[in-house]
Amino acid sequence: MNLTVRYFAAARAAAGTDQSVVEIDPSTTLGELERTLAAGNPSLGTVLERCSYLRDEVALADRSRTLGVCTTLDVLPPFAGG
Repeated sequence: MNLTVRYFAAARAAAGTDQSVVEIDPSTTLGELERTLAAGNPSLGTVLERCSYLRDEVALADRSRTLGVCTTLDVLPPFAGG
């Protein structure tokens, strides 16, 4: 399935883009996706370790959880005070 990954704030700066589309299997875990996104970009990998996520507008924090069928993943780094 195609997944649109939207990057915000420091994640956008590290990724060098505001969004990307990746093809993944619904059985992919959040942790596996993080490793895929960070491949070849250590700065992004460092930021992703601190991020929280919204999977189709629902919070997702467990990196061992599968993504399932979804269309959008928002990558949210800690904001001021976070």
